[in-house]
Amino acid sequence: MREQLTQEDVKKIEEEIEYRKLVVRKEALEAVKEARAHGDLSENFEYHAAKKDKNKNESRIRYLEKMLKTARIVSTQSEDDEVGLNNKVEVFFEDEEETQVYKLVTSIRGNSLDGRISLESPLGKALMGRKAGDRVYVKVSEAAGYYVVIKSIDKTSGEEDDIRGF
Repeated sequence: MREQLTQEDVKKIEEEIEYRKLVVRKEALEAVKEARAHGDLSENFEYHAAKKDKNKNESRIRYLEKMLKTARIVSTQSEDDEVGLNNKVEVFFEDEEETQVYKLVTSIRGNSLDGRISLESPLGKALMGRKAGDRVYVKVSEAAGYYVVIKSIDKTSGEEDDIRGF
């Protein structure tokens, strides 16, 4: 697994685990108990749905705990003039003659539809540590890639980005 996480990511994950253990788990157990009281379990849809919700919560807790155990902590620090984690980067795609703005985030915060790309993605790897004005080759595979030009870098934080579900 070996997710790359920031200290902010670790804090958010720990908060989610605590919430799921103290609030969601209690609600899920209560829902199972209430549904069980409705009678025949073999045809009791509410019981099966409640059990499924309870198991999904327990799976999420295990997933997050494993992520924390195997994580590699990465720094959000970067030079003022270079691309770093949680920075918004305006990128010009030469082949398409199009400009896009992306925010570089850890993989658990990535959401390309929302303009957040992982530092583990080909584009994220290529941009890290580069400076405005740099022409960068983005290697997609051994045989394919493309060039982008970094137009600007905006220093931001990652606290407002949600962590991804599973």
